[in-house]
Amino acid sequence: MGSTSLSESESEPNSSIFRPGATVEVIPDEPGFHGSFYLATIIRHRAPNSVVVQYKTLVDAKSKPLREVVGVSQLRPLLPPESKWDFGMGDDVDVYDNEGWWEGVVMEDLGNGRFQVFFGAYKQYMEFAKEDMRQHRKWVNGNWVPPLEEEDEAGEEVHIEMKKKRCKATREEKFEKGAAVEISSDEDGFQGAWFAASIVETLGNDKFLAEYENFKTDDGKEFLREEIDLLHIRPRPPQLKVDHFKLFEEVDSLYNDGWWVGVISKVLRGSKYLVYFRSTNEELEFHHSELRVHQDWIGGIWVVASQALKL
Repeated sequence: MGSTSLSESESEPNSSIFRPGATVEVIPDEPGFHGSFYLATIIRHRAPNSVVVQYKTLVDAKSKPLREVVGVSQLRPLLPPESKWDFGMGDDVDVYDNEGWWEGVVMEDLGNGRFQVFFGAYKQYMEFAKEDMRQHRKWVNGNWVPPLEEEDEAGEEVHIEMKKKRCKATREEKFEKGAAVEISSDEDGFQGAWFAASIVETLGNDKFLAEYENFKTDDGKEFLREEIDLLHIRPRPPQLKVDHFKLFEEVDSLYNDGWWVGVISKVLRGSKYLVYFRSTNEELEFHHSELRVHQDWIGGIWVVASQALKL
């Protein structure tokens, strides 16, 4: 984990949710921890926009609970437990492993309450019991997306309806020939990026032949074509116009012929920004014209991520 010194001056971040004593989930920004969440308690605030946390399941070299300085943008509230969820192929889930929650995708129902889960960031398949799984959710604009199930008399009905909508989005999404799409990759060095393409042919079994707009074959004569499954394809997001981006706002940056998700780490003059990329631990400069509002394709709708310090 991180090694930030604890001797720096302290000040309270601009957040009313992440207070000392609060139990939170920490999103690590180091290689090998992509897509994971670890339970921790906020010990105290620090400057700028960071806190000291004490992990509940991680220990230091002396076998004492590990303490670490993390940015507020790496925090989210504790996800409440749920009891009424059935998992199916294509569902986004978190599984509990190695003292933390890890994001993956259900690939197969193995029966007897066990499922095969694929971790795209690590190109790995593993088997888990239902008791060690939960539905994956994002914390967006102060709300969980998808929303938490309603614990009332209509809760079961709401749960079933949510399930129907989710299955429609993950298993019945149709991308016809000629459709403009974006494609992601699990290959090392390309994680966290989306690349423009178009559908050439529907192959069946949730697979498509796509042609990239900016990549060509080795001889440079034709645009590269590749077989893509449904888990790595989405429609192109709508264009949202903004006058300027704010500090800690999540954005997509146009870089190396693709859109890479990052966070505004500094606002510069001349409509320029520094963007921090957690997946590579890099900070690069971009002009406003090279950025777009980050959006997630969840449950068949586009969801706009909020500014991190307002979560």
